[in-house]
This record gives sequence, C-alpha cells and structure tokens, in this order.
Amino acid sequence: MRYVMKQKLLSWGDDFTIKDADGTDAYFVDGKAISLGSKASFQDMAGNELAFISQKLLAWGPTYEIYRGGVLSAVVKKELFTFFHCTFTVDVPGPDDLTAEGEFTDHEYTFRRGDREVAHVSKQWFTWTDTYGVDIADGEDEVLLLAAAVVVDLACHDHRRRG
Repeated sequence: MRYVMKQKLLSWGDDFTIKDADGTDAYFVDGKAISLGSKASFQDMAGNELAFISQKLLAWGPTYEIYRGGVLSAVVKKELFTFFHCTFTVDVPGPDDLTAEGEFTDHEYTFRRGDREVAHVSKQWFTWTDTYGVDIADGEDEVLLLAAAVVVDLACHDHRRRG
C-alpha cells in the first residue's frame, strides 16, 4: 500500500497528515507541543488513537516507544556508532524486529525484516515540504511502519524544530 505522509507547516507540535494512494486522508499524527521529549498521538480520521509515540528521555541516543492500546508494541532506537549512514532498530515483541537503513538526511530509507524489504520511505518526489512517499508491502502492519517513519523524522530532523 502506498501512503503520502506530510508534515503540517503551521502547527504547535509535530503534526502529520497521511493520505492513502487515492489521496484520501487516512491517518493524522497529533504532535504534542508542550511535553518533555517528543510525544505524538497516531489517530484514524475519526480521532481514535491507534498508537502513541513517546520519546524515552534517559536513553543512550534517540529512543522512542510506540504504544498501542496502552501496551508497549515497539521501541525505535537510532544506532549511535554507524558511519556514512544511519541505522534504526525497531524492536517488537517476538522475533519480527525491523531495521531501517538509508540516507536519512536525504529522506530515503528502507525498513527490513531480515533480508526482506517491508517498506520504503522517499522524499524524492516531494522537495518543497516535509512530505514523504511510503510504500508498505502487503500484509505488513501499516500503523506500526507509519508510526516508525514518524519517529525517524522526529529523531533525524529535530534540529529544524529548535530554530
């Protein structure tokens, strides 16, 4: 499934709208403007919270937790000691952990489970604003992968929020 994830330019927090391949609004990410660390509510268009993203403050390197229904469902962590490219791990319960690797400064990266590509994120066709194309393989957890893509944006591009 293909999505377009666009950060709102004029908002109090890190807000995103996510449209499906038909251009219909599918999800909304409501970033909390006043909080310790980054926090965001990942919602469907009816306002139902599907996931909650929270930055873990006392951690080595950028670390975020994704909760679903109040239960920790993933920990997304930027690896500190990688050269020439960034790597994120997405630790989920069980054996299905993910990695995200690529050119994060150029907004071009891939989520993998082992050797299998499960999603690709690209800003290639969207140059004026923080807008990304996100292609997710069939049968994958779309909410988890989209929330993880939001986390990567928060972790890699935090400097632009500080002015």
